[in-house]
Amino acid sequence: MKKIHVIDSHTGGEPTRIVYGGGPDLGQGPLADRARLFLQHHDHFRSAVVNEPRGSDVIVGALLLKPTDPTCAAGVIFFNNVGTLGMCGHGTIGLIVTLQHLGKIQPGEHRIETPVGIVTAILHTNGEVSVRNIASRRITKEVRVSVDGIGEITGDIAWGGNWFFLVADHTEELARHRIERLTEVSWRIRKALSAQGITGTGGAEIDHIELFGPPADAKNHSRNFVLCPGKAYDRSPCGTGTSAKLACLYADGKLKPGEIWRQESILGSVFEGSVSIVDGEVIPTIKGSAFVTAESTLILQENDPFQWGIDSPLQAGTEREA
Repeated sequence: MKKIHVIDSHTGGEPTRIVYGGGPDLGQGPLADRARLFLQHHDHFRSAVVNEPRGSDVIVGALLLKPTDPTCAAGVIFFNNVGTLGMCGHGTIGLIVTLQHLGKIQPGEHRIETPVGIVTAILHTNGEVSVRNIASRRITKEVRVSVDGIGEITGDIAWGGNWFFLVADHTEELARHRIERLTEVSWRIRKALSAQGITGTGGAEIDHIELFGPPADAKNHSRNFVLCPGKAYDRSPCGTGTSAKLACLYADGKLKPGEIWRQESILGSVFEGSVSIVDGEVIPTIKGSAFVTAESTLILQENDPFQWGIDSPLQAGTEREA
């Protein structure tokens, strides 16, 4: 029997599950190397933590690790129902609140080591968290793609810690009762990008699709719908997606350094975003709130046929052999 100690939280409605005990030994190397090791040799562990029957498609996991850089409060590898993530904005907010819950940090500024670089987070005295993300950028504006059953649409390709295709050129209503339709449209866009060879830098797969529209609340600037790599939609306004959006707004001259952009999610939760320019690069900051929802011990029994999750690669292997 194996036990995994986790703390669950949600950020703007989007869940995060922090693994703080019982995780695999990945050594002490750079976070990027440990993330590759985690994906290559411990993908069944990822599946056990976030996939059914212990989790769900929407849960984002985070493996808490000792950082390589001694100035960092923690190292972290984020993962979801289909693989690892370079960076996760809502997850970092959840991580900071969880570290406070564990008594490891107090209000103030804290550095967090991720596979794509070091981010800085401020835990405010009111419980809110501001995450200063890695440099974000738009690489291509107004890319045309022909989407099956929809027609030609136009969007921007941008990096905010993950690769995004950002689309305002659509006719969809961004409302909760339309989530099935929005999921289908976004998935078709993603498949069209892949089929037509449209990628991020160096051929990187664009695995996040972000639709934009007018906000439901006039206090906000925009509403989004974000489809994540495993076909689950982001309940929060998406931290890396908002970072990518801020980079596009700055590039278009629609957002000045220090100005606040209020990004609304499909649920109506809000992130406040802004940018600063450092050595010519766009550095986004995202502010939001997270709340701890559970302290749990996950139990993995050897005789459980779904020990490693329903969609585990080990489970799939067993089925193929059978």
